[in-house]
Amino acid sequence: MSDLAPPATPSPAPTTLGALRESGATFRPVKAELRANLLARLGSGQPSLPGIVGFEDTVVPEVERALIAGHDLVLLGERGQGKTRLIRTLVGLLDEWTPVLVGSELNEHPLHPISVWAHRQIAQHGDATPVGWLHRSDRFGEKLATPDTSVGDLIGDVDPIKVAEGRTLGDPETVHYGLVPRTNRGIFSINELPDLAERIQVALLNVLEERDIQIRGYRVRLPLDLLLVASANPEDYTNRGRIITPLKDRFGAEVRTHYPIELADEIRLLRQEAHTSGLGDGHLDHPLVPDHLVEIIARFTRLVRESNHVDQRSGVSARFAIAGLETVTASAVRRAAIAGESRPVARVVDLPSVVPASRGKVEFADSGSDPDDEREIEVLEHLLRQATAQTFRARCAGLDLTGLQEHFTGGETVESGELVPAPALLGQLGTIPRLAELLGGSACPRASTPPSRRPPRSSSPWKVCT
Repeated sequence: MSDLAPPATPSPAPTTLGALRESGATFRPVKAELRANLLARLGSGQPSLPGIVGFEDTVVPEVERALIAGHDLVLLGERGQGKTRLIRTLVGLLDEWTPVLVGSELNEHPLHPISVWAHRQIAQHGDATPVGWLHRSDRFGEKLATPDTSVGDLIGDVDPIKVAEGRTLGDPETVHYGLVPRTNRGIFSINELPDLAERIQVALLNVLEERDIQIRGYRVRLPLDLLLVASANPEDYTNRGRIITPLKDRFGAEVRTHYPIELADEIRLLRQEAHTSGLGDGHLDHPLVPDHLVEIIARFTRLVRESNHVDQRSGVSARFAIAGLETVTASAVRRAAIAGESRPVARVVDLPSVVPASRGKVEFADSGSDPDDEREIEVLEHLLRQATAQTFRARCAGLDLTGLQEHFTGGETVESGELVPAPALLGQLGTIPRLAELLGGSACPRASTPPSRRPPRSSSPWKVCT
């Protein structure tokens, strides 16, 4: 699901300032717009921030209160906790279409001009001043804070070409506006705020409090109308000197994010965010990832977050789990393509592929400058086995496994591997009493695939013996 969704309704027809006045339109500041639309959603029982998983009882209420109060806010949380996703979802609370003066660099409302250019346009054309419409997806701006970010990038700078054309330095029209003024009447996000140099942070003070901007020593009075949202890592945010105290004070609300608290939320997030349905690329039916495999990936992620071998200050992103589920699905699709299966079905044997693919997403504790690659792999493999065992204990508890156990009592083995197709695997099992009931009870799907077009190849087959 896209955070900045395309228009759901067609753009209204271009109009004029006079026609807009006659229609009864009024100017409404961005924060009032967000507040009204939020309250309307809450009153109708709709989710205020759709697509945000695991924050319903913690983060979302705090964000709602901040928006109702009209506060700029900063989101604090480790990587991969959905901070950027949440910020982009706020755009959905803006009006879908809003009127703007055609040609305005600052998205100025026709009934509330703020620049010299806009006042001149209205004085020149009067009620015939052209008015266009701006979609809410175009009212969002963001900047990843980096050490080389300049005041000109965020606020603006004097345009030497305009000065060369004869304008004086005191003329506001000599300014080339930065990202913040160009997001006027919208939402602007600064990601990783502590990475901004202190002198750049100072430039934001007037934006947050006085709502004007200062460039090159002279003042440009622009009553900017926007919601400013920032994100930061808690460790960086609380380090003395990383964010100047006056800037902290100007944010009206501080909201702490977190990883999903409940396993069910972790699973919901995986199902929502992982891109698995299109991996067959039209040549194969949509891959099937059984629920128990999704649960294993979710449990694996949670165990990695809790492990004392992992640097908890850096966190373990939700992208770790999402990439893991996509890798498991890709392993099933690869097997189906090689073995001639029409419907890829992920199996437990696909899980080991997660370890090498996701190792780079984890910061290990005390790894130093010379990390022990083999030790890191061993830690992840151990945690994956733990997650697998926990899932099957939870799902098979109370089930009658007698029929399956008796099948292996005489030393029967089943040879499997990442390239062994489902028909070959089930053919080795043969008939097992009450197997269908067992599979249904543990939510494990029964594979139904045509015979392989080629012999199975497996470089490292494994055996199941009980």
